[in-house]
Amino acid sequence: MAITIKSKSEIEKMREAGRLLALVHEEMARHVRPGISTMELNRIGEDMIRSFGCIPSFLNYEGYPASICISVNDRVVHGIPSKHEILKEGDIVSLDAGLIYQGYHSDAARTWAVGEISPEARKLVDVTQQSFFEGIKLAKAGNHLYDISAAIEEYVTRYGFTCVRDLVGHGIGTSMHEDPQIPNFRQHRRGVKLQAGMTLAIEPMVNMGGWEVRILDDDWTVVTEDGSLSSHYENTILITDGEPEILSLPQ
Repeated sequence: MAITIKSKSEIEKMREAGRLLALVHEEMARHVRPGISTMELNRIGEDMIRSFGCIPSFLNYEGYPASICISVNDRVVHGIPSKHEILKEGDIVSLDAGLIYQGYHSDAARTWAVGEISPEARKLVDVTQQSFFEGIKLAKAGNHLYDISAAIEEYVTRYGFTCVRDLVGHGIGTSMHEDPQIPNFRQHRRGVKLQAGMTLAIEPMVNMGGWEVRILDDDWTVVTEDGSLSSHYENTILITDGEPEILSLPQ
C-alpha cells in the first residue's frame, strides 16, 4: 500500500473523525475510577461512537472482539475488556479507541491513573505523553519520518524508560492501518520525506522496564515480558506546510 496524500475534502472528514474521537475519550476518562469494569468502559465508548453515527474501528478488526482496547498495568496494548476485570486504586489503564466517520478513520490512545498512583507510575504516564509531543515537533513537511522516531526514543530514554520495539505507529485514512509504519525508536535510515497531506497515527508505547513484550494466550493482549508497567499515548495527526495539526484532541 502506497502512502496517501489526503485531499482537502478527505482532510475535512478526518478532522471530524478526530474531533468526535476526542469527545469519546473525554467521556470515557470521566468514568475511570476504582470499581468500574473494563467492559463497562468499553460499553461507554462504543455507545458514544454509535451515537455519532460512526462505526467502532476495532470491533471485529481481524477478529478483535471489542470496540475499545483496554490495557491495565503491565498490558501494553490490545487488552480485551471483561466484566470480571475491575479497576482498583493505583492501577494505570490505557484506553485505545478508533472510529470511522464517512469512511475515514481516527485513532487515539490515552493512559489514565485510577485514583492515586505511585510517583513512578505518574512519571511513566507523563513521559509517555510528552514523548509524543517531542516527536511531533519534527512532524513537518520536508523533514523525514524517522526524525519523529528518534525524538521519541531520545526523550523516553532520558528518564530511564524504554520504547516498545515490536509495535509501531502507522499511516491512517480510509484504512485504519496504512503505510508508512512509524517506529518509536531510532532507525539507521531517515525514512520517507514528510509531505503536507499525510495523516499519521503517532503512538509511543513506553515500558518502565525492558522493551521486550509477549502476547497472551488470547492472541491479542500484549504484555511486558518483565511484568513492568506500560503506558500508551496516541493521536492522529496531519502533516502541513507548517506545524502538524493534531486531529484527535478536543477542538
